[in-house]
Amino acid sequence: MYKIVTADDHPIFREAIANVVRSRYPDSEILETCNLDDTLALIEQDDEVDLVLLDLNMDGMDGFQGLMRLREMAPSIPVVIVSAEEDKKVVLQAITFGAVGFITKSSPRDQMHKALEQILAGSVYLPSDIIRGDNNSSANLSGAQALRQQKQAETIDPALLSSLTRRQIIVLQRMAEGESNKQIAYTLSIAETTVKAHVSAILRKLGVSNRIQAVIAARDIDFSELSRF
Repeated sequence: MYKIVTADDHPIFREAIANVVRSRYPDSEILETCNLDDTLALIEQDDEVDLVLLDLNMDGMDGFQGLMRLREMAPSIPVVIVSAEEDKKVVLQAITFGAVGFITKSSPRDQMHKALEQILAGSVYLPSDIIRGDNNSSANLSGAQALRQQKQAETIDPALLSSLTRRQIIVLQRMAEGESNKQIAYTLSIAETTVKAHVSAILRKLGVSNRIQAVIAARDIDFSELSRF
């Protein structure tokens, strides 16, 4: 079903996270890497990767520099940080630098399953203590709202929208509705590699660094109005 990369320098944890993924998606193909260079090389050679589960502290990461390098190389592939780190500032920084989610290594299996489901559906996933509001009554706060609170979202300049082709606008609309690349490909009856190419072009034309920023910025777009032109 999915092709997922687990990038971690601890073999025991790579095996553990692979087992978690297979217990939810038994038909998935799991690829393992143990450092950033091998991860980048794998991503460069394989354009069918659906998700990267990335250890924040493995060899070559250099803080968030490794995440940024990976996002620059493959902006259409979602990257999730999987780390023992639980500091709120670090979690939000990871999202700022292009991750679409953050899973703590202490998370129980069912919580990891929930995270994978949300991310593969095109949403953001943050630990519950991060997305919970200070008043303790906003447990339903979404990852996108958390990002907006961190002022990561920007309004798309109408001039930039005009640079998108009709097909790219349709893909952007599907992205904004939370569809994954696989879902968009099925809906539009096109190859998934074609969808990934459209996503990369959309990010470049809109001047955003990752899929989530594009989705958040597109929330106020009236796509029915755009479709008239």
